[in-house]
Amino acid sequence: MEFGNTFLEVAIILAMATALGFIGQWLRQPLLIMFLATGILAGSSFFGVIKSYEEIELLANIGVAVLLFIVGLKLDLNLIRTVGPVALATGLGQILFTSAIGFVIALALGMSVISAAYVAVALTFSSTIIIVKLLSDKREVDSLHGQIAIGFLIVQDIAAILALVMLTTFGSTVSAEDVLIGEMLLLLVKGIGLLIGVALLMRYVLPGLTRRMAGSSEMLVLFAIAWAVFLGAFSEWLGYTKEVGAFLGGISLASTVYRDAIGSRLTTLRDFLLLFFFIDLGARLDWSTVGAQLGDALIFSLFVLIGNPLIVLIIMGVMGYRRRTSFLAGLTVAQISEFSLIVASLGLGLGHISQETMGLITLVGVVTIFLSTYMILYSGQLYNLLSRPLKIFERRNPYREAAIDTLSFKMPEVDVILIGLGNYGSALAEQLLRRRKTLVGVDFAPDALQKWRARGVQVLYGDIEDPELLGHLPLNQARWVVNSIRARDLNLALIHHLRDARFDGGVAVTALNQEEADLFKAAGADIVFRPFVDAAEQAADALTHAMEFLPDHVNWPITFREVRIRSESAVVGQTLRNLPLRTEIGVSVLAVSRAGRVYYDPGPDFQIFPGDRVVLMGPEEALEDAELILNEPEPHVEEEFTNHFVLAEVRVGETSPLSRHTLAELHFRQKHGVTVVGIRRNGENITTITPSQQIMAGDCLIVVGFADRVKELKMQEPL
Repeated sequence: MEFGNTFLEVAIILAMATALGFIGQWLRQPLLIMFLATGILAGSSFFGVIKSYEEIELLANIGVAVLLFIVGLKLDLNLIRTVGPVALATGLGQILFTSAIGFVIALALGMSVISAAYVAVALTFSSTIIIVKLLSDKREVDSLHGQIAIGFLIVQDIAAILALVMLTTFGSTVSAEDVLIGEMLLLLVKGIGLLIGVALLMRYVLPGLTRRMAGSSEMLVLFAIAWAVFLGAFSEWLGYTKEVGAFLGGISLASTVYRDAIGSRLTTLRDFLLLFFFIDLGARLDWSTVGAQLGDALIFSLFVLIGNPLIVLIIMGVMGYRRRTSFLAGLTVAQISEFSLIVASLGLGLGHISQETMGLITLVGVVTIFLSTYMILYSGQLYNLLSRPLKIFERRNPYREAAIDTLSFKMPEVDVILIGLGNYGSALAEQLLRRRKTLVGVDFAPDALQKWRARGVQVLYGDIEDPELLGHLPLNQARWVVNSIRARDLNLALIHHLRDARFDGGVAVTALNQEEADLFKAAGADIVFRPFVDAAEQAADALTHAMEFLPDHVNWPITFREVRIRSESAVVGQTLRNLPLRTEIGVSVLAVSRAGRVYYDPGPDFQIFPGDRVVLMGPEEALEDAELILNEPEPHVEEEFTNHFVLAEVRVGETSPLSRHTLAELHFRQKHGVTVVGIRRNGENITTITPSQQIMAGDCLIVVGFADRVKELKMQEPL
């Protein structure tokens, strides 16, 4: 199908991708699979739409550079020390065992030694691009297994370059041994030079340059893209892959204050350009010799889909990681990469392998890429299914992950177990710490755990999708379990698991909308947070404040300022008469904004509540002191944490003098400091209690009150 117009060609490809993407969404299929299918259908094996391969490949390469740049941008340099050794060991170990076992399988299937060698190399390497895209979509790039997987995929990329050097050498007319040693030494020198150059730029050039570029958001984004593409191209020119260079480009800007701004602006561009990578990959698949290789392709596909993850499981298990982390990292090597097809094409061009072997590698690539995509997307469900058999891959003491935890189970009491330390979770943790609450944080991102551990907060590495997580939490000492992650199925599972574990504390979860909130309440959640609704309410309050009624310019040395009263402030509940603002520092309260209503010129008996926005007037320096006074935290009172409300049963004796008297006659609440909320009498539950309710001999009173008052009443039992 000839169009003779590249623009029209791209338009048709995008239309096909949109149509197949819509069908994929309707069928609940991954978009990545549908984009690969678009490339296959648009390629020469089917409709032959794509003729401008070079233009499509250019867009794909820019997308790859931006993808790896963003991954490097988010990498915490301190984590390299943690995941570096396991990434190196796992990467090299997996390459060694996969190539060796793959070589033996190929020989057993009757292949020649050289063909078996090419197949073994092709089976060894996984697609960095596909894996990073899937991890990004699942928001698992920052997780421990995600960091380890990216680490050993980068190791694979470097090993892939060495493999290409060796295979090219075999086709050379010069002495193979001399050429190989010379090429590898030169590659090593180039790599060291690249690292040193990037390190020097990080130290002396990039901080100042990014600071200048940050004056314009457009220039900052343009600089980031140019830097990613340039380092990717330069790395490729040195003999490495563009992925390695772009990844280093991201790392070089990871320590700047602009990394979050750059990353957020590049995400949409990354997703669009990666579309062309998957289309290009699908279009270049050659199906002409696939049919005769179905049997062998099935054997090799099963080895890649099952054998590769098992190799990673064994290596990481020996190194002291939990089986869940090892399993999730292992799934990322359950496919062969686009590099495998490059290796096969090189071998075909050198005359080392036949068209049939090329077709075999192509078919294995298609099968493993398609199936491994589903395995990674549904990794949580897959792990739940295989959790028990996988115990053999975990040491009795998985010491490497245990070292991440700082949780002490000797804590007498925990106010809140907070699951999820992202943006919302971290903000929630800050507020809880301000209120002097005892906190245990749970997250799967090592950098988040490191941040809170440095502040003295006890943390535990864990993923809410892990069914074994609750077994590691101090539920018996906790008053609340709070999940800050907005995920419907995960929140429902957490609520049910906590109830099954007979957790008698409170459960709080986070909902995206009112429908989810109602669902969580029905499932048994005590509190449902709705961050967007809460933030919108505060924003509306801020927009309807009293400041807008004040003059813009005042020809006098006074200033106006609005101060929001925090809930932990010591002035909460006090009247303006008790605040030392006017008498001590000369600051007046002009107005108070509360829930959208403005109270002008409040009197001395006006009471302050949390969330109030107080409009102050006075000299600039005095307003600073006034803000400190208004938001000074309330002093810590130990009794607040030890003396809490409890529910208890208290028996009335058979000869009790209370019998046949009403609660009002006995002044029960005033005398004992507790409230009767129910009575059990002769197997009947009385739940509506009024002051005229009579107490009878043998009654069991259900009372609620402070722990110390209930304890005093229990000591008088039977009453």
